[in-house]
Parts: sequence; structure tokens; C-alpha cells
Amino acid sequence: MISLGQIAPDFKQESSRGVIEFHKWLGDSWGILFSHPKDYTPVCTTELAAAARLMPEWEKRNVKVIGLSVDTGENHIGWEKDIEETQGQCLNFPVLADADRAVSKLYGMIHPDCDPTITVRSVFIIDPSKRVRLTMTYPPSAGRNFDEILRVVDSLQTSDRHKVATPVNWKPGEAAIIPPSISNEQAKDLFPQGWKELKPYLRIVELAE
Repeated sequence: MISLGQIAPDFKQESSRGVIEFHKWLGDSWGILFSHPKDYTPVCTTELAAAARLMPEWEKRNVKVIGLSVDTGENHIGWEKDIEETQGQCLNFPVLADADRAVSKLYGMIHPDCDPTITVRSVFIIDPSKRVRLTMTYPPSAGRNFDEILRVVDSLQTSDRHKVATPVNWKPGEAAIIPPSISNEQAKDLFPQGWKELKPYLRIVELAE
């Protein structure tokens, strides 16, 4: 089981764009690793295209995206053609060809009580220090919301940059929360613009980007 804060396990695996050495490939970027049960699955066909369309947004945020499926590279090539034909979007990131299940097992992507032969649909957000910052697991019937995944990246990066937390449904440009771990004395240095205290544990601050 992968836990938040853990160093993301490193691996070397074939992909649709050659062999990937994961930590080396990530470099100093953020990373999103997300898995698919197998090639030629309908929901994941739409997801891969959605992730590819967001490439300009990923690049703005220094994020590298990589998919995974428990099929061979040959299958990936055919699936990529189908994705471009049906979704109007070519893939612009690698998809791991995890036919031996090595990465799937390493990251706990195979849930035996669901199906012991294929991966569940997992998402891992990894920061430049290679630490896991988010994990999500979706059921087969529900397509992932990549706008939400992008929003979480914004939240994590904002929190790291400004030492804040973000409230429910937060979006970039909105007010943030000063964590209770930061005293008012510390907050004066971090947030010279001041803040609004609704309760001693709930302090709202507007951020200057």
C-alpha cells in the first residue's frame, strides 16, 4: 500500500515511448501516474484523451503525466490510434506497458477482490522530491475528473509556496486558510497583508500571487 508522504517507488519499465526509469524520468518535475485496467477499454479511452488535452496546463505547472496499462507496447500503439480517431486527440505522454504487472504490484494497483488480472484505476500525484502527495482509486464505471486532478495540483503547489491550506472547492485566486500549526506571530511574518479570523482555528487569508 502506498501512503501519503512516502517516497514513490522507483521502477524501470517498457512504455509506448521506450524504457522509462521513473525517478530519472521525473527529474525535478511533479508527476501524475494513473492506471487503466487494460487497453481498448471505453472509459479509459476518453480519460487518456482528456489528460492529453490538458498538456499545456500540465506544462505550466511543471507536471509530467504517465499512464499505465497491463498490456504490451504493441497493443498501446493500436489503442493510441483508436483514441485519436474517436476522441480527436493524439496522446502526448507515455503509457507504461506493464504486461508483467511489476509496476502494478509495486504500487498496489491490483485489488484481488475486484479483479486479480487487471489494475484498478488509480491516480498518484508525486512532487519533485518524489513524495506521494495524493492517491485516488476509481471504480470501473466512473470516469476520472481531470479538472479535479488539476485543481489538486494547484492546491498542493499553492500550499507549498505559501504555507497555507485550501478550503472546500477552492480554486486558484481564491482565499486560503492559515493552518493551525502556524501561530499568529509566525503568520504576521508570512502574511503581512493580514487575515480574517473567523475562529482562532479558522483564519482566512487572501494570497498575493
